[in-house]
Amino acid sequence: MNITEIPISDLDPQQFILNQVQHIAASVGDGLAINALSGGVDSSTVTLLAHQALGEKLKTYFIDSALMRKGEPQQVVSTFARLGVSVELIDARQEFLEALQGITDPEQKREAVTQTFYKKVFGRLVRASGAKHLLQGTILTDVDETVAGIKRQHNVFEQLGIDPQEAFGYKIIEPLIQLRKDGVRKVAQALGLPASIYGRMPFPGPGLAARVIGEVTAERLQLVRQATAIVEAALSTVGAFQCMAILHEDRVTGIREGRRQFGCQIEVRCWESIDARAGRPTHLPWDTLDLLSQSLLAEIPAVVSVTYNIAPKPPSTMEAV
Repeated sequence: MNITEIPISDLDPQQFILNQVQHIAASVGDGLAINALSGGVDSSTVTLLAHQALGEKLKTYFIDSALMRKGEPQQVVSTFARLGVSVELIDARQEFLEALQGITDPEQKREAVTQTFYKKVFGRLVRASGAKHLLQGTILTDVDETVAGIKRQHNVFEQLGIDPQEAFGYKIIEPLIQLRKDGVRKVAQALGLPASIYGRMPFPGPGLAARVIGEVTAERLQLVRQATAIVEAALSTVGAFQCMAILHEDRVTGIREGRRQFGCQIEVRCWESIDARAGRPTHLPWDTLDLLSQSLLAEIPAVVSVTYNIAPKPPSTMEAV
């Protein structure tokens, strides 16, 4: 499957919206479609495109996988209610935690999230609704990284020779697959999405599982979720493409109240980029890093070490896992 990129210099957002609304409507026909909404700019853009194309023939779901940021499920549902889109919240936390139990290999973790998301959770929703199509926000960078063998993005199938109809029982429609992140933001703005969404920093498909090195457990997710909230709040004004907290696997030696403590290490990453294909760490002032470190150490007693990533992409990648 060859994909013709639409670079941002050639993108006419209104014409793109018209074309994709027509494409979605023609693909679904008289049937029903379901939509996977995560609250990021990609899935939010697809949600409004599909809503325009299908109206009541679209069922939109937010899957609470236990891998989301603090308060994110409820926040996304409320935001889209204000936009006139009804979103059903599905509690699948236990399914994802069970699927990830005991897994430490990065690719196996991504595959566990993929299979749970598409085969189990959405497979069940498709069967219950009778829908024949799933809409999702795959973009060209997802395909590039997967095909190149850098990372298996959870939402890429046909380019790997996987037929979603055969594997999961439904077809997948990907309206944004010709765009990169900067193009998606332009379309999202043209659709009328608020700046809080079209300007939102990227968040990985596997969620916080991509930011836990080693086994993903409820306890480790809670720790990295709290660290993520602190990092995003502290760096909200620096204008970075993306920032995050990474929880390392090994315990490290620390000292609290004069006694040894084997605690956790949080790695902070903050990126400058346009479309996620390449990036450089943000040159943050020392005072900013110092205050951020103090907040993480004070608010999360289990953390005794804070580091800042200074390796560019490539050879690094933006997410650790």
